[in-house]
Amino acid sequence: MFEKALKGNNYYWMWLAFLGAFMAIGAICYVRQYLYGLGLTGMSRDVSWGLYISNFTFLVGVAAGGVMLVLPYYIHNYKAFGKITILGEFLAIASILMCLMFIVADLGQPLRMLNVVFFPTPNSMLFWDMIVLNGYLLLNIICGWVILTAERKQVKPPKWVYFFVYISIPFAISIHTVTAMLYCGLPGRHFWLSAIIAPRFLASAFAAGPALIILVSRILKKVANFDAGREATDKMVTIVIYAAIINAFFLMLEFFVGFYSDIPGHQHTLLYLFTGLEHGGHVYNNLVPFSWGFVVLTTIGFALLCIPYTRRNDLWLAVGSASLFIGLWLDKGIGFVLGGFVPSPLEEITEYYPTLNEIMITIAVWATGFFVLTILYKVAVGVEHEVEA
Repeated sequence: MFEKALKGNNYYWMWLAFLGAFMAIGAICYVRQYLYGLGLTGMSRDVSWGLYISNFTFLVGVAAGGVMLVLPYYIHNYKAFGKITILGEFLAIASILMCLMFIVADLGQPLRMLNVVFFPTPNSMLFWDMIVLNGYLLLNIICGWVILTAERKQVKPPKWVYFFVYISIPFAISIHTVTAMLYCGLPGRHFWLSAIIAPRFLASAFAAGPALIILVSRILKKVANFDAGREATDKMVTIVIYAAIINAFFLMLEFFVGFYSDIPGHQHTLLYLFTGLEHGGHVYNNLVPFSWGFVVLTTIGFALLCIPYTRRNDLWLAVGSASLFIGLWLDKGIGFVLGGFVPSPLEEITEYYPTLNEIMITIAVWATGFFVLTILYKVAVGVEHEVEA
């Protein structure tokens, strides 16, 4: 079926060339980092996770969000999701690949990742993160490809594949739960030391993943004549709205715990994120614009998805989904991860500023993910059109 990815109009090849250019630039930047070391990044002793891990954390949620299509279709037999379930499975593949690339970039020396394999430590969350990430990637490759092949032949998928489909559901939950445990298992960081990190991660995942699928489905409808169907779209919008509400509720709980309970360690990070934090006569506030950007964008996206007129209009629906998706990235990918380092366990404040080299590698990883996603969606849409013909 890959031959379908080798056929396309000029815009298709221009899009791939555009992504390829950023991939090439990022590859050069990664070689520089490989030769010099992580000193080329903005990370330091106090901020040991930067742009790479923040994007990894967010993309794990995007990958897990695909389960919100798999669960209704395969478990509850909701046929309206028949055409778009494959989009969720292929999105999970591209997202997990980006997650793994961000981990490799953050390690500095990629051979270090073999330590997890050669010297396994089951009491470490990193060991289980490796298991669930690679397992979920393999499951989605098997399920997506086998089911798409069966659809092309217009036959029922083999029964054995449903075992892997059902297994992929708890794996989707586990990849983000284990990622959350990487944070809430660190007692030295007050902001991350919370029992609701895992459910908060899952709520944002179930909003961000379907929001991106809604956006992509609108683009595919415009450029590839692929219509996911109004019923399926409305149901995805409903899922996104409820998940976004739950995510906002969990965030308000963090404010309640910090300020009503008067816990300084919790308050300091929230103040740093939304107002800036004064320390030693200097105000540190480099993440304030991102935090308020999260509030504004998610509010706009939520409103556009809730108003009947805008949710029925493809353009406003796409704008609302994109706004919510970017807003959630600002919250979890920037605010949660980077804000958690302020203040340090020694009550010091070290602000993080990514370097140009770091930014270009990050853009290249995103470009690689969208390159893979474009190829997979080209194949999926090609099969759909072949079956319809």
